[in-house]
Amino acid sequence: MQIARRVFLTRTAAALSAVVLPFAPLRGWAVTTLTAGALRIDSVSDGHIEFPPDFAFAMIPEDQRSDLLRSLDIDPEAVVKSPLNVTLLRHGDRVVLFDVGSGPDFVPTAGRLVEALSTIDVSPEDVTDVIFTHGHPDHLWGVLDDFDEPLFPNAALKMGQVEFNYWTDPATIDTIGEERQSFAAGAMRRLTVIGDLVERFDDGAEVLPGIRAVATPGHTPGHMSFEIGTPDQGAFVTGDFVTSLAGFVRPDLGTATDHDLALAAQTRQAMLARLADEGWMILGYHLPHGGIGRVRREGEAFTFESEA
Repeated sequence: MQIARRVFLTRTAAALSAVVLPFAPLRGWAVTTLTAGALRIDSVSDGHIEFPPDFAFAMIPEDQRSDLLRSLDIDPEAVVKSPLNVTLLRHGDRVVLFDVGSGPDFVPTAGRLVEALSTIDVSPEDVTDVIFTHGHPDHLWGVLDDFDEPLFPNAALKMGQVEFNYWTDPATIDTIGEERQSFAAGAMRRLTVIGDLVERFDDGAEVLPGIRAVATPGHTPGHMSFEIGTPDQGAFVTGDFVTSLAGFVRPDLGTATDHDLALAAQTRQAMLARLADEGWMILGYHLPHGGIGRVRREGEAFTFESEA
């Protein structure tokens, strides 16, 4: 598998300039491209989300937090800038997006997917398929344009059955907790618009040829990840079952954004072990360096080894 990082430094109304600077600080759009046989996979930035550290690392015991984070070169006092890495797969005549970013209504530092795609000459009209990992705002809300019409008009839309049922259930807004009620309302609004267009699938389904759904619940009730191809000639789209480097070192601890802390921890431990043992290249939605790397065992814990 070949990997190339491309950093787009300038953007004008008429043109975009691309410069290959593999060791330069990231400015503008960063796109990391993997090729494996006939597969081309791009990690494309939708921007980032900012979290106060007390929220981002709330599940790490306070007496362990500082040492753990510093061991990962993370400043425990700094605002956390969590990247949003959208996966784009091109194979034959298929142009497949895994999730669609945040759109304009979530946070001002996100919602840049369409501009990012334009740097690699992909327009919303070119997308043939959108496959959702789950219904959180930074993964779903970009599905509609400013007029509440589907942003990807030619795309077949696909979401796991359990996840679709959860976000379209009227009871969810009353049971999800006050801090996430806006998530439920936003998901309901978007899925009401596109619901008749959404194909639903179950764990283990071949969503498209060579793409298999893997249930990874806990972060949300029906969260899905996806195998693309094989471990030696493909990649594994994680979604949010692991969202930070701390999750590799302490997979037993949940995160503040997990719906079911215990189930999320169980899923994370099992999946990290599997990915390490099978040797998958992974694409993590919130992981650094475009989210591209491999899971390595380190005793009872794991590490993320970036390959971008």
